[in-house]
Amino acid sequence: MLKKKSLTLTASAIALALSIGAAQAQEKTKLRIQTHFATETLSGELASEFIEDVTVMSGGDIEIEMFYAGAVVKATETFDAAVTGILDCDMTGGAYQVGKNPAFQFTGDLNGGYSDPYQQYSWLLHGGGYDALNALYNPQDMEFVGWWIPGPESLVSTKSFTGVDDLKGWKFRAPPGVITNIFENLGASPIVMDFNEIFTALETGIIDGADASTLANNVGLGLYDIAKHTNYPGFHSMPADHLACRKDMWDEMPEAHQRILKVAMQALALKTTTKQDIEIQKAAAEMRAAGVELNTWSEEDMAKYREAVATTWVEYATTPEAKNLLKAHLDFLKEIGAVE
Repeated sequence: MLKKKSLTLTASAIALALSIGAAQAQEKTKLRIQTHFATETLSGELASEFIEDVTVMSGGDIEIEMFYAGAVVKATETFDAAVTGILDCDMTGGAYQVGKNPAFQFTGDLNGGYSDPYQQYSWLLHGGGYDALNALYNPQDMEFVGWWIPGPESLVSTKSFTGVDDLKGWKFRAPPGVITNIFENLGASPIVMDFNEIFTALETGIIDGADASTLANNVGLGLYDIAKHTNYPGFHSMPADHLACRKDMWDEMPEAHQRILKVAMQALALKTTTKQDIEIQKAAAEMRAAGVELNTWSEEDMAKYREAVATTWVEYATTPEAKNLLKAHLDFLKEIGAVE
């Protein structure tokens, strides 16, 4: 009798375990994500590969509906659209949210603090970056999931551009924001203007140079047809795009799905950086052959630039969250000897 009862209990336990396993196997995650990149761009193509990776790794249990080129809301509104449930995740960039807190300036581009994307990824993966970023994102009802970084941007110039001394009185197109303060502190004269005005402004001599994009993208814009000087590799700006998802939805997601999304973002990061690096190197070879002067700044000049950067960032760190996030970056950079 005891043996029969034991077998019955065992059978019940197995049935319960199978039932729980089946329920877990049937858990689905459906995500509506918006990116500001168009489908035909390299970044858009890589975002499609990210979706494919997630779908395959999850056995179809994670379903992603991607909206490209700001199809639902403007890029700057994507974060809020995810928070309010219009979307589930934001695949643009944290810097769009500086109006909420100036700390978001430190979520994507430290403007010269990191030498290359791999150094910046190192902070994220091994320097406590995830926790530091989510200390900012979580109170905003969002979860930071990962970065994908195209690579350093290169400045273009119609004049000699070999180091800090060449910045004195250098008039250049700059985007609005902290970058203008950094270069003003080094003696340059930044002029904020729209992206589509750069070529004409260079051609007419209104500006001596421009902060536009990566070396490869600058080639595509035709800027080196006019400006025969540039810096390579770039150092002043290296924007990181993010994936961030609504916090309550993220917390309800099975842990396996969370892990898949984080790992898929890390794969996207590697694909993005390596592919962009190939395109930048190809562009560099083409520009050298075309007579464009590619200058690599000395360590002394880079130290002066980083000093100006550090001073300017401190000026912008006006909230406790901004101070904490900046400190997290700088502590890591000091640890690896990148800044003093």
